[in-house]
Amino acid sequence: MQASPVASARPRDFSPTRQRIVQRARELIGQPYRWGGESLATGFDCSGLLVYLFRSEANLTLPRTTASMIQQRELEVARSDLQPGDAVFFNRNGSGNTRHVGLYIGNGRFIHAPRTGQTIRIDSLSNLYWQRSYTTARRFRG
Repeated sequence: MQASPVASARPRDFSPTRQRIVQRARELIGQPYRWGGESLATGFDCSGLLVYLFRSEANLTLPRTTASMIQQRELEVARSDLQPGDAVFFNRNGSGNTRHVGLYIGNGRFIHAPRTGQTIRIDSLSNLYWQRSYTTARRFRG
């Protein structure tokens, strides 16, 4: 994992487990999106990616769907307090229900499985689309 070019101090909650989760997510870049997928064999949808990461790297069972993940309100994190390993949630271009989730990796970036026909990739929260679509974040303990 690369150190932040701005600061060498680790974020408050960037435990070894959360480091493994982020590292494993980076290793999955390029894996295909597949609706309902949550493994290397099936591919990944957005929530399936997080289910896989937390199960394999933290032995933590997350709710299977984006809707059920976001219902974990006691785990809510302010955007200004995001730490690597937090789940970030989005609606579609600023309207509608929150139906997409990714893994925050630091420096304003997140890894996610976008949609059919695409692969797991890194995007920036500063991208206009993701700025408009961002709704909230959750910190699952792992």
